[in-house]
Amino acid sequence: QVQLSESGGGLVQAGDSLKVSCAASTPTFSSYNMGWFRQAPGKEREFVSSISRSGGLTYYADSVKGRFTISRDNAKNTVNLQMNSLNREDTAVYYCAASIVDNPTFARRAYTYWGHGTQVTVSS
Repeated sequence: QVQLSESGGGLVQAGDSLKVSCAASTPTFSSYNMGWFRQAPGKEREFVSSISRSGGLTYYADSVKGRFTISRDNAKNTVNLQMNSLNREDTAVYYCAASIVDNPTFARRAYTYWGHGTQVTVSS
C-alpha cells in the first residue's frame, strides 16, 4: 500500500508560478512511475504530466507543455510539479498518482495509488 500526500496548492494570480509537491510513504518509491492529474469543477480528471522511475523520461499534456515541469527526488520520496505562467484554465484540484506499469503513461487506469489532491485556484 502506498500513501500519497499532496501539498503546495493555493490561490494565485494569472501569470504567477506555484509548485505542488507529493510525498510518498513507501520505501520502494523508485519502483513507481509517477503522474500528476487535475480535475476542474464539472470536468473529467485529466492527465497533466508523468515521470519515469529514474526521472529520465517526462511527459506533458499539450495544455501545459512549456509551462509545467515535473521532477522527482527518489532519496526524499517526493515528486514535484513546478507550474509557471498559470492561467484560469489551470484552476483545478491536482492529484498525484503512482503506477507500476513499465512506462510512464497518461492513462488514468494505469495508476494504482492516488493522493487526496490539493486545490490550485488561479484568479485573473
